[in-house]
Amino acid sequence: QVQLVESGGGLVQPGGSLRLSCAFSGSIFGIRAMGWYRQAPGKQRDLVAQIFNGGNTNYADPVKGRFTISRDNAKNTVYLQMNSLKPEDTAVYYCNALSNYYTNYWGQGTQVTVSL
Repeated sequence: QVQLVESGGGLVQPGGSLRLSCAFSGSIFGIRAMGWYRQAPGKQRDLVAQIFNGGNTNYADPVKGRFTISRDNAKNTVYLQMNSLKPEDTAVYYCNALSNYYTNYWGQGTQVTVSL
């Protein structure tokens, strides 16, 4: 089992920045990738960014060049730095851990609202 706890969401104006954090614990040696997903009201949950154990990263097209995913193994924490935020980035953001057996673990989610 893997436990994930997100923090760092909130309200920000368009053009602003936020950094999300996800602290993970438990059976972390069985994780092949960590990621962030988001879900807006009435929409499906979509991948935002992913970082694999070797350091490779993957970003959804709408956030490329604006968001950066990183991982601090010493702190067992994954970050999502979000810059140049847009109203369409408004969603609940979920931290995800993908196991070596392709089991998904999820955090409880953190709300990000981009509005004037």
